[in-house]
Amino acid sequence: MSFIPSLGVFINEEPQSSQNVSEMESGEAVQAVGTGYSEPSGEATSIMKRSKIWDFTKKHAFVILTMIGVGIGLGLGFVLRHLNMSPREIQYLTFPGELLLRILQMLVLPLIISSLISGMANTDPRAYGKIGFRAFAYYMVTTVVAVFTGIVVAVLIQPGKSSKHTLETSSGEAEPLKSLDAFLDLIRNMLPLNLVEACFRKYITVYSSNDSSGIKLNASADRTADGINVLGLLVYSIAFGLILSSMGPQGEPLKDFFDCLNKAVMRLVSIVIWYSPVGIIFLLAGQVVKMANTLDIGREIAMYVLCVITGMAVHSFLTLPLIYFIVTRKNPIRFFRGILQALVTAFGTSSSSATLPVTVYCMEKNHNMDRRVTRLMLPIGATVNMDGSALYEAIAAFFIAQRHNIDLSAGQIIVLSCVATAASIGAAGIPSAGLVTVVIVLSAVGLPTEDISLVLIFDWFLDRLRTVANVLGDCIGVGVVQHLSRHELETSSPAEKDLVVEMAHPF
Repeated sequence: MSFIPSLGVFINEEPQSSQNVSEMESGEAVQAVGTGYSEPSGEATSIMKRSKIWDFTKKHAFVILTMIGVGIGLGLGFVLRHLNMSPREIQYLTFPGELLLRILQMLVLPLIISSLISGMANTDPRAYGKIGFRAFAYYMVTTVVAVFTGIVVAVLIQPGKSSKHTLETSSGEAEPLKSLDAFLDLIRNMLPLNLVEACFRKYITVYSSNDSSGIKLNASADRTADGINVLGLLVYSIAFGLILSSMGPQGEPLKDFFDCLNKAVMRLVSIVIWYSPVGIIFLLAGQVVKMANTLDIGREIAMYVLCVITGMAVHSFLTLPLIYFIVTRKNPIRFFRGILQALVTAFGTSSSSATLPVTVYCMEKNHNMDRRVTRLMLPIGATVNMDGSALYEAIAAFFIAQRHNIDLSAGQIIVLSCVATAASIGAAGIPSAGLVTVVIVLSAVGLPTEDISLVLIFDWFLDRLRTVANVLGDCIGVGVVQHLSRHELETSSPAEKDLVVEMAHPF
């Protein structure tokens, strides 16, 4: 018998019989030779269970912390309601939540510019011919339809007016703009005089209060208001990105710059987003303390969740299947069965990017979709095609507007539609990236961002629903584009097939 210092055990060096060796190989004698130690199977099972619980906790840490923050915030608010806090004390209470809003608003400008320029510069429909053009057209059409679906559902259900108590707004004293002036302001903001000024001021028409006719305009120096001119920055970023995409090798340095900038901004977002559970605690506590009737907040949130679920259901089970049936003349229910695994994965991971391998497998194996179409559309669709996010942002904006008794004009609704569409395109396919895009939409329309805490109460659940809608839209798009491009796919040469697959970022 010899001692091994590194292991701290004695090893029996005597030769073992063949019977003992066979017993050890068959599992009948698992005891270590000379040590007298055997690991119980029950302890190993317990360790595996603890490991799985720990892995689950790490994977869903943000969702768990957000739910804990919601619970603490609501509880803290109900406790402090009995103290009859003054407005200044409530302001002190909500200060950590105010920091969250300031952080999110700080990220709006770099996120808009970097994500749109990077996305447009690297997504050139001409590079893929007719197939790419059809894919790009499909993404735009379905996203716009999703936005208007959200607007219609929000106007019909009116979740922000479900309670008797509505918040006052300082903008109620201003005279509402006429439709023509609102439309002209929309065009003016799309073409800002100064890009630097557009980062912190936007154009708005105001009527002179001392004019008897009520239509005389103030001096041009008074035609701007505080706030980011999101629409102007969107137009410029899209145009700049498209120019970069057409410059070829000459534009590669700038493409790399904006790609790197976009990755850096998204990494910054993924870091600061972990502060949101802390901010939610104090924002929710302040909202509960300010509510005249505690039942109002529950009724409004329930109606908001119902509104989002209704919009998602209409888009997912009516609009998208109808598009698929009209174009392909095939049964959409059978198509749904083939992608069920991808939809379940999307609901579980809450990420379009994480679901991408499963989505590709379902489309290629279950539906026999052409590899050239799936490898072209699905990676791009995981970032560009965000139907559920666009619908969600439109409903959230109307919900907050209705809570503050703000009637959005025709021009504001157009701005809301354009910004929600562009913001959803720039949203990354990671969990809770829509939190920043909601702030972008609210800032573009001039709505208050304090009520975003109410939107975030059930965001952990609604985020999963909109991810399912996003993945479903990607899959329907592959089926539609392949059907429309069947002739091009049949006549393309093997060299063209390999080129398309190579350009589509295979994995």
